[in-house]
Amino acid sequence: MTDFRKRCVAHDRLVGIFCAIPHPVAIEVSAAAGPDFLCIDWEHAQISRERIEDLIRAADVRQVPAMVRVPGHASEWTAAVLDAGAAGVLVPRISNAEQARAAVKATRFPPIGERGLGPGRATSYGYHIPDYLAAANERLVLAIQVETAEGLENIDEIVAVDGIDVIFVGPSDLAASLGATKPADADRLDAAIVTIAKATRNAGKVAGIFRPNTADVGKWADAGMSFFILGSDTRYLGAGIAAGMEAGRKA
Repeated sequence: MTDFRKRCVAHDRLVGIFCAIPHPVAIEVSAAAGPDFLCIDWEHAQISRERIEDLIRAADVRQVPAMVRVPGHASEWTAAVLDAGAAGVLVPRISNAEQARAAVKATRFPPIGERGLGPGRATSYGYHIPDYLAAANERLVLAIQVETAEGLENIDEIVAVDGIDVIFVGPSDLAASLGATKPADADRLDAAIVTIAKATRNAGKVAGIFRPNTADVGKWADAGMSFFILGSDTRYLGAGIAAGMEAGRKA
């Protein structure tokens, strides 16, 4: 088991960012800033499949674990990023136990799952297949996003699925699915997130959430969450430039 997964399942507080800039330099700069992990966003960013491997390699140079948010549920997407050497995957839009079980099957080799074995980067291009096969099931982090009203309704069944490490809340999509996007709906959204976090912890799994900044991390840590993705490289780039411009105008 890698230190990343050990720390994750031990409920250590882990803080990472989404990486949406499709260039290894951005990955190295982000990794050098000191996150516990990076999450390359293949779902929402304009990143090609071929580029994923370069970005993972750049994170490895800085010895920072890189997981990938895949575009959807297709096992081929999960296989592609794991073969490229990702430390784990984040699977979006999991709304029922069947989808959760499919995510487990896609990330784990038999007898736990149905992942295929190939001579990709993760196996040193075929030179270390036995070593990788022996350890991969225990080393990879599987995080799934619960971000729909259906997922909230089925949360007890979802968290009961063996093989999942992290239940990760996508607040924006959850709010849209619940029809809770207005400021007046904040309490209803918070209650839904607390329900997910409580069910997750009761099942012995790790609860996580996306936050655009650090303003309320303590609040969600108190609710039992320990896995945080805070903003993104693009968001921090923009915020840094804006702060510099403002400081220059005031100097």
